[in-house]
Amino acid sequence: MDNYLFYIVMCMLLIILPGPDTAIVTKNTLTVNHSSGVKTMVGTLSALFIHTSAAALGLSAILVKSAWLFTIIKYVGAVYLIYLGAKTLIALRKRKAQTVDAVADPKKSSFFLQGFLTNLLNPKVAVFFLTFLPQFVATGTNPLVPFFILGITYIILTAIWFVFYIFLLHQIRQFMNRPTTQKVMELVTGTVLIGFGIKLAFEKA
Repeated sequence: MDNYLFYIVMCMLLIILPGPDTAIVTKNTLTVNHSSGVKTMVGTLSALFIHTSAAALGLSAILVKSAWLFTIIKYVGAVYLIYLGAKTLIALRKRKAQTVDAVADPKKSSFFLQGFLTNLLNPKVAVFFLTFLPQFVATGTNPLVPFFILGITYIILTAIWFVFYIFLLHQIRQFMNRPTTQKVMELVTGTVLIGFGIKLAFEKA
């Protein structure tokens, strides 16, 4: 592998940029609890491992070369993000004197699945792994092992960032759980998720 330390720096810069994964982790951590945020994070990491495996085995190349497959996954992912955003806004509208936990009971929601599907159904992640990772693999070598090492590194760095991020959100949750602040957060995260869904729908292969 070439420039491994530079790869780590680049990964950290890319990971901390807000995206659908960050939005869904933020929503579940603030509107329910930190445990829900952790479950969402684990779902995201699991999807990243699948993307890593697909890139290492060359499966992501099929997605990149197949316009119709890219489009199908793109639209499914977009619809799912819009669904999550709309669900958040509808829950906000229906809530009156209920507590936060009563609105989003952890037993009634699959936070792991939300994180997993949000990441897995984003074809941009697959394209990213297929185009970004090869830049750090020495030419003329079998890319299988280096791809897995680079992918696992990205997953570990993502986990470190999200653990810190969820911890930070947990520390300020008391303030965030004030009724007025909570409504604003749900409105913002719901709108952001819908925005990400619409943006994804218009992405080109």
